[in-house]
Amino acid sequence: MTSALRRLRELVVVAAAVLLFLPGRVAAQDSKSAALAAELAKLMEQAKASVMAAPYPGAADQFVGAMFFPGSQLLVVTARYAVPVYLIEKLEKKSYQDIYIDLNSASVPSSKVFISDLGADGLKAKRNDNEPFDTVEMSGKTTAFDGDWRRAKLSETEYMSTFATADQEYAKMLQALVDQIKKSS
Repeated sequence: MTSALRRLRELVVVAAAVLLFLPGRVAAQDSKSAALAAELAKLMEQAKASVMAAPYPGAADQFVGAMFFPGSQLLVVTARYAVPVYLIEKLEKKSYQDIYIDLNSASVPSSKVFISDLGADGLKAKRNDNEPFDTVEMSGKTTAFDGDWRRAKLSETEYMSTFATADQEYAKMLQALVDQIKKSS
């Protein structure tokens, strides 16, 4: 009986160690958006473009717009648009700034996702001290990825889940913009 209890205790210790170190490993996971943000920043710098817009993959009434501040930040928005033909015309005319403005102001509010990527280096779940942090607005809720899930009134699991969802969405948005800038070059 004693050896069974000892084995059970060892299993509990191992399980606790795994659970203790798992959140840190998840927090340290690579950003899916990092490489795409760097690629978009490079392409926009080469094209001397401060704004870009593109259709959202797989949605005829949704678009993506980005405003780029070299060496500083990427502001990226996606949303559905009630009259997509207007934005399609603006895409054809390369009126990217107008599309960016429309997506921020005249889009379907419940569909809007807005990302502020400080550093233009992709989303990070946590920043180092004295570094700016990224934010995302999804479903009408803004989340700051500063690593302080308690201040956001989230559990660590909820915080990391929100980050993973936002990072995946951001990667999709960035890919559409990269494809568009390559196509229009």
